[in-house]
Amino acid sequence: MRFKLLIVITLLCIYTFPGLTQEILPGARQLEEYLPLLKEKRVAVVANHTTLVGTKHLVDTLISLGININKIFCPEHGFRGDVEAGAHIGNYVDRQTGLPVVSLYGRNKKPKADDLQDVDIVIFDLQDVGVRFYTYISTMHYVMEACAENGKPVVILDRPNPNGFYVDGPVLDTNYRSFVGMHPVPLVHGMTIGEYARMINGEGWLKNHIKCELIVIPCKGYTHSMTMALPVKPSPNLPNHLSVLLYPSLGLFEGTVVSVGRGTDYPFQVFGYPDFPNKDFKYIPVEKRGASLNPPYKGKPVYGIDLRDYNVNYFLDHRMIVLDWLIYSYNSYPEKDKFFNNFFKLLAGSEQLRSQIEQGLSAAEIRKSWQPGLEKFKQIRKKYLLYPDFE
Repeated sequence: MRFKLLIVITLLCIYTFPGLTQEILPGARQLEEYLPLLKEKRVAVVANHTTLVGTKHLVDTLISLGININKIFCPEHGFRGDVEAGAHIGNYVDRQTGLPVVSLYGRNKKPKADDLQDVDIVIFDLQDVGVRFYTYISTMHYVMEACAENGKPVVILDRPNPNGFYVDGPVLDTNYRSFVGMHPVPLVHGMTIGEYARMINGEGWLKNHIKCELIVIPCKGYTHSMTMALPVKPSPNLPNHLSVLLYPSLGLFEGTVVSVGRGTDYPFQVFGYPDFPNKDFKYIPVEKRGASLNPPYKGKPVYGIDLRDYNVNYFLDHRMIVLDWLIYSYNSYPEKDKFFNNFFKLLAGSEQLRSQIEQGLSAAEIRKSWQPGLEKFKQIRKKYLLYPDFE
């Protein structure tokens, strides 16, 4: 009952009285906590369009306060957040600030020693969504590793996790490590980005088990019993709160023939394919600059399921991803040997989930196989939490 009450209070604050979103104060807003660390230092900032202090970008805020920002590192989707998923990003100069921007997506995912030579301290501030294959945590890993190797401290300005109210999904087998899954954590890990950084450091997951000099500026007013609508969409294809909550369940479809609505105005709120048996709902993917330049089934009618009216209370009440959509789509697809692609095992974190679905296991049977790994992870997770938990 207490859990549901906290959820209701949070949603009222976000939706009915938008001004009260300030009840949750992200790390970036607590300037008094980290400005002293930056005085007389050469500062690099890992940032994108979500890196805000209120409505003003953190980089602009720090420059206006006389902080010496001399470099920006940017993750997938670019510094301004307008690059489509998976697109190569090169280094460039930001037109608004004149600062050099070093891309950490594409060929160069980790800062080089030369990139850090003229830097004394690194600020990391990105809005994560709490899903293993969302690549901002992989970028954070490589930033921490590079800073550890080069003796540079990292300051994480923490932000709430909109999917931080549960832990679920298969735990990654490290034999399947990739940029969309680097650590032995479940698909939904239930941690803020600051907590996750503490876990990377504490569990010795950086190369050669080195440790980064890490400072986390926590949020104020946040607990893991909350969810919240983000003030800015975290990436081009997560445009609203519903898409963020559906993302852990629909993201696995990216390793299959199923479209998740890329190339529409409602990505990660629908799914389907041209021969989907239910013809009641149709959409036609088109190019969307900054979101999807070559979406699956571009220009073709796609039939499927419309989730735009999905009741978000399902996730709040059940605290689990929805497997039934994936199982149903596989069972309804006529050419089953073509349903999955090689990307699926990286998203799922092993070959097991694909094998279970192909064998005809039910969602309940699959979920049961996750439990030992989830229980073990939860014990590890507890050591690094900064906020009251949902359990």
